[in-house]
Amino acid sequence: MPVLRWIDHNVERVILFLLLSVMTIVIILQVFMRYVVESSLTWSEELARFCFVWLIYIGISYGVKRARHIRVEALLSVFKRRGKYVINMIAHLMFLFFALIAVYYGFTIYQAIKDTGQVAPSIRISMSIMYLGMPIGMLLTSVRLIQRIYIETKLYRSNEEIIDNDIPRL
Repeated sequence: MPVLRWIDHNVERVILFLLLSVMTIVIILQVFMRYVVESSLTWSEELARFCFVWLIYIGISYGVKRARHIRVEALLSVFKRRGKYVINMIAHLMFLFFALIAVYYGFTIYQAIKDTGQVAPSIRISMSIMYLGMPIGMLLTSVRLIQRIYIETKLYRSNEEIIDNDIPRL
């Protein structure tokens, strides 16, 4: 199972690296073409936009995995261990509920766009690929939230203290 473990630990990081690299190279190339060669590329903005949309949604999953999303620490500091756990679980479950709704409606929108056959004008790629970023990103986010709920519950039940600055990473 080392392959599955590697995928679990690195899938978002690799995808984010590739998307950011492609987006950066395309934008630099576009700037070079526009200001040095004085002839712009017709496809660069669309490709960068596709990469950016996917980058955002995969980044949400990565933020959940690394426990880096914005939290209201002032509210948590008022409670003891059990209260912190309950509030975190409520927040995780609400986020999971939202993510699952986004997956459902994201796939619905993806299918509707796919059925229309709409393509991006410059790069001639189906627009449904861009719309697929949200449901896939939110599905990955749902998996990470379930992992987070499991790990935090396991730590809580084993009576291990979670220090505020040391949120368990997946």
